Amino acid sequence: MRILSHFLNNLHYLSVKKLRNYYKLSFSYILSYFGVYLFNKFYPAFISVEPADFCQLACPECPVGNGKSYSKRGRTLSLEHFKESVDELKETLVHVIFYFQGEPLLNRNLTEMIAYTHRAGIYTSTSTNAQLIDERTAEKLVQSGLDKLIVSIDGTTQATYEKYRIGGKLEKAVNAVKLLVAAKKRSGRTNPIIEIQFLVLKTNEHQLDEIKKLTKETGADRLSLKSAQLYDFENGHELLTTIDRYARYKKGKEEKWYPKNKWRNHCLRLWSGAVVTINGEVLPCCFDKESAFSFGNIHEKSFYACWTSPKAMNFRKRILKNRKQFDICRNCSSKK
Repeated sequence: MRILSHFLNNLHYLSVKKLRNYYKLSFSYILSYFGVYLFNKFYPAFISVEPADFCQLACPECPVGNGKSYSKRGRTLSLEHFKESVDELKETLVHVIFYFQGEPLLNRNLTEMIAYTHRAGIYTSTSTNAQLIDERTAEKLVQSGLDKLIVSIDGTTQATYEKYRIGGKLEKAVNAVKLLVAAKKRSGRTNPIIEIQFLVLKTNEHQLDEIKKLTKETGADRLSLKSAQLYDFENGHELLTTIDRYARYKKGKEEKWYPKNKWRNHCLRLWSGAVVTINGEVLPCCFDKESAFSFGNIHEKSFYACWTSPKAMNFRKRILKNRKQFDICRNCSSKK
């Protein structure tokens, strides 16, 4: 019931221009199924922005946590550059996701960015390890107008939790959820929807019942049980869950593991959204961790110029011909 209420309460973010834009991109995407590449003038319905490119934790399957991504870290997105992007896209954007690689709350301007986006009439969401959320921060997040907040809790005991969230404290994450729930009650707001996200791993799969119980105890709105993206999975992986429902991979005939999802030569994300990194690169999607397929930089030209650049157009056409050629697609969980 709370999720339905959340949906109904956020219908005000829609407008005639946004609906028209979404119709255009959807129509163009449908045509791509038939080999017709008609990229009419439309904008993305959503973007993911990267508030910070570093994190306090050392999660083993995160390019930032394991140190495999970025030669230089410790940067945060400037408020000025962020506002420029929102101003360009606000008439057609439906959703801004404040997350890509690092921990968003390490950017001291995060709540101001959220508030600016909220005032522009755009739905907002972010994801956090919640290690930095105290009572004051919880209050600021609620007052910012944030619509959805995902809190990562991958274990119901410290011993299990820290096997993946290396350097983190379970107690801090759980207390953060309670502080957020309390701040919502004080303000009388229904947003943000607070979602606990639980990556189902071999190390924590025995705690599914406990995480459901913990979700209720904290007062969070919902629990998301998510399959884990793993690297070097072809020969199996120590973190791969034994519960098939939550495994992103399965074993083939030659004792090799491969993704369950079939690689169709289509990708809705390339028509409906994009990622803007800490240094202004416009990427095709969140799986391009190394910015290998940048469409351009918003510090050099407009977002639209990047999104419709020859690089962007060529990338989309290559996806339609042979998606398997791209390594960034092999871990994708999207079925569209």
